[in-house]
Amino acid sequence: MPKAPPPKLPLSCLFAINKPSGQPSMTLLNKLQPLLSKSHLFAKTDKQHPNDKTKGGRRKRLRDERVKIGQGGTLDPLADGVLVCGTNDGTKKLQQFLDCSKEYRAIGLFGCSTDSYDSEGKIVNETSWDGVTAEAIENVLERFRGEIEQVPPIFSALKMDGKPLYEYARNKIPLPRPIASRKVTVHQLSLLKFTPGEEHSYEFPKEKLEDAEKGELERIEKMVKEGGTVVPETLGEETVSTEASTSGHETQVKGRPPIFEISMTVSSGTYVRSIVHDIATALQSSAHVVKLTRTRQGEFGLNASPVVRDDEPVQVGDAAQNDAEGNTAVSIETALERSCIEWSVFEEAIEDLKKPRGEGDPDGRDEDGWLPWERELLSKCQLV
Repeated sequence: MPKAPPPKLPLSCLFAINKPSGQPSMTLLNKLQPLLSKSHLFAKTDKQHPNDKTKGGRRKRLRDERVKIGQGGTLDPLADGVLVCGTNDGTKKLQQFLDCSKEYRAIGLFGCSTDSYDSEGKIVNETSWDGVTAEAIENVLERFRGEIEQVPPIFSALKMDGKPLYEYARNKIPLPRPIASRKVTVHQLSLLKFTPGEEHSYEFPKEKLEDAEKGELERIEKMVKEGGTVVPETLGEETVSTEASTSGHETQVKGRPPIFEISMTVSSGTYVRSIVHDIATALQSSAHVVKLTRTRQGEFGLNASPVVRDDEPVQVGDAAQNDAEGNTAVSIETALERSCIEWSVFEEAIEDLKKPRGEGDPDGRDEDGWLPWERELLSKCQLV
């Protein structure tokens, strides 16, 4: 057993994973479950629940094999970066991470829009990127700073009252209510880089929407834009696409489309993909997100260094790591940034857990009795 256990077991804490791209957030949490459930950090008592009527308390023991864990704001499979997690009583603190501001970096690829506004979706339109320059992008960014109003992307609002929006369109069923816009705040928005097509390797998605699917999407978008609840049967002759015309795309533009990278600090509920989409629309082009990274959420950040709220640096070292009680936990109110745990740390531990180990075989614990991943978690978590 560990020589220096934390103040209270089973451990209640908040920590952040540097989520890799390509996996849903909940998939990672499910992968963590067997690792956490076998850890001394999360060991539970054998006390039987008073309502357990089963012989030997089997129901209680089975329930105790799982550790209570949740996340404070999911990331799309495409996205990587800061994913805040909580265990046990730490899950009660996750709401503050849903409500706090967040920082992102996003890369948009000009030349086509997709139904999901990112590279996971299907192509809706292909457009020209003539006239798109770094200067042109800088000139339109001011439109998206401060308080703005956003309508959820159709892909993000696919269901209403449990029914996909395309079902309303196909069956001509009115929506129960309009899809409401929301006010969000973009505290900071900057262009980091503009890269010509010849200097990057990003490609358009392989799949395109079929004509029928594209028609459904355009009719739903028209309804949403007008604040209606009935999907129109036709777009009408007066409807003009907000994106540039796709006619003559192959002859108007030669070569590869450019990409642009932006950073932003936004309020809760902001659709980052919509900002990338709308910036391109303002330039009479189209774009979709090919890379999205959450760089900070609350006090958790990628490669974070301690920073106080007034941006004055604080001392790093033994004096900064421990308070008078020897507690390394930092609350969100202190505004000290905490770095993330690389997913590879957990991944290696999960794989090691699967390996057969005989009695007396070393398991890699340090002199205090902690496994490497447990030590990493203790050094970067916020105790609750």
